[in-house]
Amino acid sequence: MSVIEKSVLVGMSGGIDSTAVCHLLQKQGYKVIGLTFITCDSSIASAEAAASLAKRLGIEHHVADVREEFRATVVHSFIESYLSGITPNPCVNCNLHMKFRILTEWADKLGCEKIATGHYVKVKVVNGKYFLVTGDDDFKDQSYFLWRLTQEQLSRVIFPLGEWEKSNVRKYLNDAGFEQVSSGGESMEVCFIPGDYRDFLKSNIPNINDRIKQGSFVDSEGRVLGQHQGFPYYTIGQRKGLGIALGYPAYVIKINAEKNTVMLGSEEQLKADDMLIEAPAWVAGVPNDELTVRIRYHSRPIPCEKPVSLPDGRFLVHLKQTAMAITPGQSAVFYVNNRVVGGAFIASQRGINQWLK
Repeated sequence: MSVIEKSVLVGMSGGIDSTAVCHLLQKQGYKVIGLTFITCDSSIASAEAAASLAKRLGIEHHVADVREEFRATVVHSFIESYLSGITPNPCVNCNLHMKFRILTEWADKLGCEKIATGHYVKVKVVNGKYFLVTGDDDFKDQSYFLWRLTQEQLSRVIFPLGEWEKSNVRKYLNDAGFEQVSSGGESMEVCFIPGDYRDFLKSNIPNINDRIKQGSFVDSEGRVLGQHQGFPYYTIGQRKGLGIALGYPAYVIKINAEKNTVMLGSEEQLKADDMLIEAPAWVAGVPNDELTVRIRYHSRPIPCEKPVSLPDGRFLVHLKQTAMAITPGQSAVFYVNNRVVGGAFIASQRGINQWLK
């Protein structure tokens, strides 16, 4: 099929942001086509809402039922990460392996030159390379979740909301006659988990009581403090819901899946000036500019030095300001000013002391 000039395939969720994107791109003269993903049973209602909105907008709409692939890819990785003692960020994997890949494939099939989503982020071309740039709405900026997107994907994507604040998007939709949509709530942090992730694990891991057993809470000296319900039910930095009283505010500072131990300690023990990362990806090599790094969504950018390669395949990053609760499995996203220049996964911090000066 030949490419239609100024045609764009929009990822439609039936919510505020994607509806605004469709309306904005229509006003800009694009031929807009909508695509909604069914990733789990709970997203069927979203697909129905998106179809209704597409009809109202007068645009073609398609549904991609990817439940089987989504479960095999994103959900499986999510579960296995917790069973390995790390805390995953499923949105990072989904954006690369599912959402933007499938949007691109469908765009090719439907003859759309561009794809678009409602993410609050921008794209900038520098020396022939496509870089993500933080959205103007500091609170809604979603560059952290998109660091793994490829150059091909970034070359085709449009992010109409990158220069918008969420409050203005709501007003825009309300003024355009979409009052009910404009007053809708925010999407869930993890789309396939309606509540606590621990309940999700219990419902989705066969023979969970055989695989996840009680273990020991220990302190930094290895002394047993009490019993926990199973290491996957805890995350680094967790304070509430530990089910143990030590006479002082206790936090989860380390998780050892092999020994089924959860180490507790003080807030001071959560602090670190260095971290280990793995599998880094850089847009155009490690830049010589001043770097900052975010270690979780909404965390402040921390000035840091260039990662140093270690013999075991990991990389050591020295932080110029102290960080809290560095969590294996989360992303470390590197910036120069407001531009994403690369990213990596936070690795196990075991053995880090031997590499420190």
